Amino acid sequence: MILLSTRALRGFADGAVSVLLPSYLTAIGFSSTRIGAIVFATLFGSAAVTLCVGLVTHRIGRRRVLLAAAALMFLTGLGFAGIGSFWPLFVVAVVGTLNPSTGDVSLFLPIEQSALAETVAARDLTAMFAAYNVAGAGAGALGALMSGVPVMLAAHHGWSAAGAQRSGFLAYSAIGLIAAILYARLSPAVEAEEQAADGKPLARSRAVVLRLAALFSLDSFGGGFVVQSLLALWLFRRFNLSVQAAGSFFFAAGLLQAGSQFVSSSLATRFGRINTMVFTHLPSNAFLILAAMMPNAKLALVCLLVRFSMSQMDVPARQSYVMAMVPPEERAAAASVTNVPRSLASAFAPLPAGLMLDYSGFGWPLVSAGGLKIIYDLLLLLQFRSIRPADERFQA
Repeated sequence: MILLSTRALRGFADGAVSVLLPSYLTAIGFSSTRIGAIVFATLFGSAAVTLCVGLVTHRIGRRRVLLAAAALMFLTGLGFAGIGSFWPLFVVAVVGTLNPSTGDVSLFLPIEQSALAETVAARDLTAMFAAYNVAGAGAGALGALMSGVPVMLAAHHGWSAAGAQRSGFLAYSAIGLIAAILYARLSPAVEAEEQAADGKPLARSRAVVLRLAALFSLDSFGGGFVVQSLLALWLFRRFNLSVQAAGSFFFAAGLLQAGSQFVSSSLATRFGRINTMVFTHLPSNAFLILAAMMPNAKLALVCLLVRFSMSQMDVPARQSYVMAMVPPEERAAAASVTNVPRSLASAFAPLPAGLMLDYSGFGWPLVSAGGLKIIYDLLLLLQFRSIRPADERFQA
């Protein structure tokens, strides 16, 4: 399927640049605070663009939006490869598509999600989103592993580290072009979407979508303290981990994330989506806090790997829960309204996280993330455990 292929391509690109980004910005002289500001800009800009696009996609057309997003991805890579000054790079980060995290927070996401939701019955949504996310996570793991290649080439040939790492952003541009070619081959069926009731993007499902968006924002704000670029920066600063070692670690972590999402589908079928989201998320956040307290790199990495083995099991269940709770004509808007506040919330966390890393090597960003996410888990369980989509009610 084309959308699974493009998700894999973008996952590979995101996995590579999320590890390269903090190393590259450090090499050209940026402080942790400035790196945090660039990460903030990427997340904030993606959220703003995604919200605007998601609410008007039914007028523009999904295929056109995806083609425009791929073109923007191409230009973003060129911008990061060619610009070394903070403020111009900040502007590119705001308007571009660069993703510093392991999850998809770009304007591609709500469009692809709503298109996928049209292809299967509600009971199969979690399995479909699991396959979609696994395609991204597995390719992202490979991209993280490959992030060390430019550094190894630089060491072998005597190139500067920054110069070699620019090649990663050029590869990011090239992947944007390949994605555009694939999007151009999408069937006209992806445009099939009825006008929402009363001409509004969200009419029948507004209340539940807004409540979910508020809770998802709390979770994402916590996650913003440990997006992959900042987690890599902490490992670089705290334990002097190399880019190659970090890439290998995130490769293993990505494989664990990918495999765990297949388990999510069967758990959601048996125990329900909300239970799956909460009871896989709580232990992963406990291990995130434990990682911050470990005295050496080996123990910290073990705790993080355990955390990664569970941290994304909630994602397919969360995505399918939203799609199953809203009527088909409101799915694109619901995907935007639940994903965009998450991106906005996560955008503000890298600024304090960068300040924390400038003033202390201790894992305060990890502790902050884990604590906030545990609060989210408990609130989600309290508010939504008894609210089931139709397919779960029929099973009961």
